[in-house]
Order: sequence, then structure tokens, then C-alpha cells
Amino acid sequence: MNWEQLASTQPTVVKMINNSLKKNRLAHAYLFEGGRGTGKRQVAQQLARSFFCSDVNDGEPCGRCSDCRRIKSGNHPDVHLIKTDGQTIKVDQIRHLKKEFSYRGMESAKKVYLVEDAEKMTPNAANSILKFLEEPDGEALAVLMTTQYHRILKTIVSRSQVLSFAPLPPDKLVKEMIKEGISKAQAQVAAQLTSDLEEAKGLCEENWIAQARTKVIQLTDEVSKRPRYAYLMLQDGWMGFFKEKSEMQTGLDLLMIWYRDVIRMQLDQQNELVFFDQEERLKDEALKVSQMKLGNNLTAILEAKRRLDANTSPQLVMEQLLLRLQEG
Repeated sequence: MNWEQLASTQPTVVKMINNSLKKNRLAHAYLFEGGRGTGKRQVAQQLARSFFCSDVNDGEPCGRCSDCRRIKSGNHPDVHLIKTDGQTIKVDQIRHLKKEFSYRGMESAKKVYLVEDAEKMTPNAANSILKFLEEPDGEALAVLMTTQYHRILKTIVSRSQVLSFAPLPPDKLVKEMIKEGISKAQAQVAAQLTSDLEEAKGLCEENWIAQARTKVIQLTDEVSKRPRYAYLMLQDGWMGFFKEKSEMQTGLDLLMIWYRDVIRMQLDQQNELVFFDQEERLKDEALKVSQMKLGNNLTAILEAKRRLDANTSPQLVMEQLLLRLQEG
């Protein structure tokens, strides 16, 4: 992956880093903040390659030299990645990091330190790394990454250059997923559920999202065309598939997306459909149901989601929601 490819998802971040690379004015410490799947680690690794590359061209690493290849494979002796040890990043890990900082790089004076999930540093670990940020040593570059910016010590923030990674827009998320072999139908739905690329890909594993789509289509079909059988579908199909509370919440999110698609059909916005491969079904329902009823359905689903969060029985929540959806 090169800077141009990374710029397709994070143009502002890449532009700022490229400007610094071209002027040879990199900060000694960066804080990358943003949701999971927004490319923080990929940008950090590309920055490390640009930092070390022996044949860098206008900020772009060659990708062929020994440094580039070893950083890509995770085997460079002067690039250190710190991850959580269980639930936290402990002070011993940071002490080891500081000890490494005190040495000259094994192959040059340069060293790069990447700290993932920086919000999980214990207070002692955070205070320990702060000392390095206050007194940077030689040609060392530190990149801290976080999904919870508000949990980072203000003193760390003030001594780092903060770069904010924007959530991926749904259309870009869909493109990235299709590149990885995920069908457009699955990608379109997953991109409405999360802006996190890794989470979106996880939803598509083992065709989970494809099966979830099918359950939603089946339930709405029964509610619309065969209301007497909707309860059986709820018991045998829905409850048997969406077993965990988090899965049930996702199912309700998909149900909301379906009814929003019906509204889009009524507004002649077919090009914005998420369930784009179900246009005939959506058109049929759009002709039968008023916008007021669709609004009531969305309100009922939101209420069901709130009740699930309040630990109401999922069975009871879904039975009562089904009654609301079947009301005239």
C-alpha cells in the first residue's frame, strides 16, 4: 500500500504527513486518533517505511529496499510495536521501550515506536512515556494510536502532533470490502451498520450478514403478506438466528434499514437503496404502506432497541415489536 492508496480513505492525514516528509519536518511524536478500521496502523507503518527507506522519493518509500521489506513483514530490528498485555499496556512494557530508546538503533541512529490502543496504558505507563515525549532522544519517532482520544493524558496530547482519522464514508467502505472479495449486497448492508472496516469485514465472515439479511427479508415478507405466519417465523427463524443481545441489536438495525429503503422507494430514491437487490419487494411494500405507518414502524424498532439495552427479555421485546409492526 502506498501513500496515494492511503489518501483515498484518509486524504487530510496523508496530506499533512506528506508535507512534513517533503520538508523533512516530521514531529518526534504523533497521536493518531480515530475509530477502529480507519487505517491508523497502515498509515503508521507507511510512515515508518518512509522514515527508514534508503531510496525514498518525494516522501514515497520504494517498497523494495531491505528496510521497506522488513518493516512490511514486521521484522525490522529498529521498529518496535507495543500492544496491550491482556487488558492494559503496563509500565514494564514502557520501561522496556524507554530502555530501547536509550540505545542507538541497531542499524542506524533511527528508531520508530508504534503504540497501539494507547488509551489502555496504565497511569504509570502513561506517565513513563510522557518523560520521553518531554525529552525526545535523537532520531526517534513515536506514533501512539487510540480509538478513545478522551482517555489520553492531556500532557501527552499537548506534546504530540494529533492527527484525526475520519470514519470511512459508506461508499468508500463498500469499495474497500468489494476489493477483498465481499459481495456488493453484503458490503452495502455492513457499511450501514459500522464505519469500522475491520468490524464490517467481521460481520461478513461465514456469510453472517448474508444470513441476517435473509432473516430480515423473510420477517418483513411475513408481516406484509402472511401476517398469520409471522409469529412462527419469529420463533423458528429470527430468535434461532439472532441469539446474542448484540446480534439481536444488529438484526433490529437491519430491520430499520429495510423500512428506510421502503421510504426511499416512495420518494423515488432507488439509487440510494441499501437492499438494492430487493427492489421489487420494496416497491411492492411501498405501494401498500403509508409513510405514517413506516414512521411508526421505525419508532417501534427504536423503542425495541432501547428495551433490549435495558435488559428486557429479547423474546418479549420481539413479540411486542411484531404486534406493533402488524398494526394497521
